[in-house]
Amino acid sequence: MSYPWGTISFSSLIKSYIKLQDQVVSQVKHIASKVSSATPGKFLLLQFAMSQVTQIGDSISNLISQVNSMISNAIRNQKT
Repeated sequence: MSYPWGTISFSSLIKSYIKLQDQVVSQVKHIASKVSSATPGKFLLLQFAMSQVTQIGDSISNLISQVNSMISNAIRNQKT
């Protein structure tokens, strides 16, 4: 079955998440290397980006947990 919005796989999801993490780490390194020129606004934007990465990571973790639970239930139902 084909969907007009495309498909997503765990692999592409994890790759995108890693790329996002790398971008945030790069921003942290950049600000840390120039602390004297960093503004409060830059710190706030960085903090916001870090919290977004954390929330996305939590969502991926929850998704994986739900898939594991579904697989366990399917296996349990086949045994009976």
